[in-house]
Amino acid sequence: KSPLQTIGEEQTQNPYTELLVLKAHHDIVRYLTGEKLLEFSGHTQKITAIITLPCLETCEEKNQLILTASADRTEWDCDTGRQVQKVSCFQSTVKCLAVLQRLDVWLSGGNDLCVWNRKLDLLCKTSHLFDTGISALIEIPKNCVVAAVGKELIIFRLVAPTEGSLGWDILEVKRLLDHQDNILSLLNVNDVSFVSGSHVGELIVWDTLGWTVQACERNFWDPSPQLDAQQEIKLCQKPNDVSIRHLTWDEENVFVAVGRGLYVYNLQMKRVIACQKTAHDSSVLHVVRLPNRQVISCSEDGSVRIWELREKQQLSVEPVPTGFFNMWGFGRVNKQASHPVKKQQENATSCSLELIGDLIGHSSSVEMFLYFEDHGLVTCSADHLIILWKNGERESGLRSLKLFQKLEENGDLYLSV
Repeated sequence: KSPLQTIGEEQTQNPYTELLVLKAHHDIVRYLTGEKLLEFSGHTQKITAIITLPCLETCEEKNQLILTASADRTEWDCDTGRQVQKVSCFQSTVKCLAVLQRLDVWLSGGNDLCVWNRKLDLLCKTSHLFDTGISALIEIPKNCVVAAVGKELIIFRLVAPTEGSLGWDILEVKRLLDHQDNILSLLNVNDVSFVSGSHVGELIVWDTLGWTVQACERNFWDPSPQLDAQQEIKLCQKPNDVSIRHLTWDEENVFVAVGRGLYVYNLQMKRVIACQKTAHDSSVLHVVRLPNRQVISCSEDGSVRIWELREKQQLSVEPVPTGFFNMWGFGRVNKQASHPVKKQQENATSCSLELIGDLIGHSSSVEMFLYFEDHGLVTCSADHLIILWKNGERESGLRSLKLFQKLEENGDLYLSV
């Protein structure tokens, strides 16, 4: 029972685009302009991963399939609302899924890494990995994938059948051991780089071809010099404050959710160029980049906020302290006493993240969201609400355009002299 609330009117250029939304519990719901179309009920426990399996151009059936994984140790795919096939031979929870479209196979990650074909036949699998299992999977060149297993990144290569071999094989190629704690997030940023983030706030940029470290950032959380030793120890005892939960990117920057903060890491300069250390009151769970150098973040505190990345036009006279109240001018510190801190902060960041909007509607943790450029934002929360948000300025313009088009069709539009 997840009602859908619509903010703004449903005026879009293409009202037939579907929004696929993952509910907080065990079901999947398809929404079309606010109306529930189908509900897929097949799992008995929490859904842990979802991915689409595109149809092949050579395939007669053009239906897209949906692959889902759950803690009930099953995977299944569905077409137009019916369960097509089900796999229930897993010995552990499946935590992540990945599709290698070029090879027309898909992978599931748990305590084992399994390779499947479109018919859900098991092609090959690895031996039992650590008890923690695979938490994230991404594809990289040369028929390889990167699997996050605890503190390690393991490179696997898929070997397709040839004339000399009858079946598929998956080989472990290399283990990357540069992280100091469990890896929580993985992201492909371009053809030559991928990024990983850990529980203790380590961000590492990797070369996808040579599998070497291109850059590393471990200083996301840098306690202010004014803090006494007891406060610093207290901060260090809260690893969640620096956990990198989610990553997104544009052509130049990686946007990093670090604890309660939001950071912008420039790939070319290899450093943080902007940050909001307390972007939310609780941990940031999901980040998505928008057009025009904007980004949206959501948090365990139930808030959804829109930020804009702006270049600093001039050096500020005094340091701008981080935190919510600074945006309204509160919390200024003594100029003379904080001069060394001011100089350090100005040299460290060349841009700023400015809060430009708050989406208020959820009463509990906002787990994630989906952004559709032409149709709006869908947020999913632990309060069992799925909310569809519309850009008010854009919708107003579309309504005006439709009005003029209607007047023109009816012959009621006259050119004034």
